[in-house]
Amino acid sequence: MNQTELKEFLDEKVIQYNTLDFIDSDPVQIPHLFIQKEDIEIAGFLSATIAWGNRTMIIRNSHRMMEMMGNAPYDYVMSHTDTDLERLESFVHRTFNNLDFAFFIQSLQNIYQNHDGLESVFAKHQQPNSMQTSISEFKKTFFEIPHLSRTQKHVSDPSNNSAAKRINMYLRWMCRQDLKGVDLGIWKTVSMAALSCPLDVHSGNVARKLGLLTRKQNDAKALAELDARLRELDAKDPSKYDFALFGLGVFEGF
Repeated sequence: MNQTELKEFLDEKVIQYNTLDFIDSDPVQIPHLFIQKEDIEIAGFLSATIAWGNRTMIIRNSHRMMEMMGNAPYDYVMSHTDTDLERLESFVHRTFNNLDFAFFIQSLQNIYQNHDGLESVFAKHQQPNSMQTSISEFKKTFFEIPHLSRTQKHVSDPSNNSAAKRINMYLRWMCRQDLKGVDLGIWKTVSMAALSCPLDVHSGNVARKLGLLTRKQNDAKALAELDARLRELDAKDPSKYDFALFGLGVFEGF
């Protein structure tokens, strides 16, 4: 396919998969449970954090996280007690355990108390065509309070050559405003043009088959290569092509 044909093909796939039906099988359903901005962004951040492995398990454990916080994540973050955190003891998702969960609650409280919330932290270091520096700076802020070293692995850092798939997915959820009903678009201070397509095994494999990506590893360098190509197709909304690449890979076995 030439560039025009490729754009037409991917745009059609975005339309096909960027529908309300997508929510039923995706962790994005978790932030959709809430109405208050802070509840949405905290629920989204926690569910995106554990979004690796079996999707059914991801969704089930994300629901469990919300239930353990009384289905009021912002209130829980801001008013939890040490006893509340001890009650998280039974939680585990792969390598993310109760100690990680408890720290995430404490760090989120620090972010809302001292940094004006998640949106402000991510918006502060955004660049016109990239959120990767912002993600790195976010990690520094997130771990500025005392923490176990083991927990750092659960927040990716592009400066360490990570593609930061889960955080890029989270930013897509929070920032894309297209009125299709999947992405929530509640953050108004982060430009959609700065977003990146979440790069994982599915989107990476499809991107390679379509000639959008040549690098074999799914790392920060590969993301930069994919970013450049997707911005040629739509500079204002490059991350929308996540729907096309992910849908082709997961639902069509492309």
